Amino acid sequence: MRLYDALSAYSRTGAVPLHMPGHKRRPEDYLVGAALDITEIDGFDNLHQPEGLLRDAMAYAAGVWGAEHSAFCVNGSTGGILSAIHACAGRGEKILVARNCHKSVWYAIELCRLTPVVLTPPMVEDTGIFASIPPKMVEDALQMEENVALVVITSPTYEGVISDIAGISAAAHRHGVPVLVDEAHGAHLGFGPFPLGAVRAGADIVIQSLHKTLPSLTQTAIAHVQGNLVEFGAFLRSKNIFETSSPSYLLMASCDGCAHLLAERPAQIEAWYAILADFSAQMQTLRHLRLLCPTDSPAVFSADPSKLIVSVRGTGLTGPALLDRLRREFGIELEMASADYALAMTGLGTVPEHLDAFAGALLAIDATCRTLPADKPIDTPPVPHLCLRPADAISAPQADCPLHAAEGKIAAGYLWAYPPGIPLILPGQRIDAATLAYLAALRENGVALSDRIAVLL
Repeated sequence: MRLYDALSAYSRTGAVPLHMPGHKRRPEDYLVGAALDITEIDGFDNLHQPEGLLRDAMAYAAGVWGAEHSAFCVNGSTGGILSAIHACAGRGEKILVARNCHKSVWYAIELCRLTPVVLTPPMVEDTGIFASIPPKMVEDALQMEENVALVVITSPTYEGVISDIAGISAAAHRHGVPVLVDEAHGAHLGFGPFPLGAVRAGADIVIQSLHKTLPSLTQTAIAHVQGNLVEFGAFLRSKNIFETSSPSYLLMASCDGCAHLLAERPAQIEAWYAILADFSAQMQTLRHLRLLCPTDSPAVFSADPSKLIVSVRGTGLTGPALLDRLRREFGIELEMASADYALAMTGLGTVPEHLDAFAGALLAIDATCRTLPADKPIDTPPVPHLCLRPADAISAPQADCPLHAAEGKIAAGYLWAYPPGIPLILPGQRIDAATLAYLAALRENGVALSDRIAVLL
């Protein structure tokens, strides 16, 4: 029985709820879903020791994604990533980590006092977007660095760029090192015509946010574990540390329902892919704005077509300005904007009317643009050498410092734009002129950034 069906049936029994939660299944206007909201009562299993309904639901999900083991995560992908890194890398160990990993990865590095070896992917030409991590980059790093505990890659990235996870996993496995893939934006990969996902590509741990692209409630995620380099029990023990001891049955029912939808309604995936293709065809008539196709770059292994990246280079607009015009003039809210582009995220709930409205708005704005000489794209500078581990920098004596006075100082905190939550400055990094110039260029193009950072005394 699906968890939602079991909750619905139980809500009709009239059982007296002398247990948590305090609303006692009596919905008010602000208590959406209260009639189905319960705690760990008889017959409904326990996420932290699943033996019945939840065990079966997660086994079903593992079959849907093709994993050996799967676990629902109700603290989002952030909780799953913290758990995965904690389970795989012991205190003080060394990990390979992609430069463009989400802040949750860096928080785990800080918390576990790990030493990061940073892999900086190449850039997609003339875009300011990170390309794929080449497997050879991972292979070379593992040959140079001894005693690496884990490789951490983000794929797909916020912009939908996919790395060769099969090649990366093969390289890491030759050295006996497991691979963790932050696939928060790619729970739909491998279904219908979409590119292959990280589970079937052979990664050892894959963390997915169900809510980002699939019909599932915000905060729902799932972890997949496979192979003999990571013990599933160790991951579950770590997950118990980072996940609430009172997991929401509404969120778990949403995870379960999402897995069933993927398995039982493949036509919906096909329809989503088809409207994306129609939208791309409409965008061929743009004269100034441009719909980016990351796979046009030889540095990109593959890309997720559900991410729609609109380049503003050479139009006189910035990414934030385009995002603002779409919001104010057309009532269209995008996911994020960087200096040179704006990003729209679609999902399984996207309907043709959504993309028709977006296409019409872009064509209307395009008609108001001029073609201007394109400035050089604002590329992220390479990460300078880390003078200290992030945890050591954060725990050292420090002071608040304006960025304009920070050159030559060692950062004791992070600086990032959110979204996407990728650090632009890392704790332990010596702040150089190139980094400060890059941050100034972002601010000049409308990207909201703090103008202060903590530095070591």
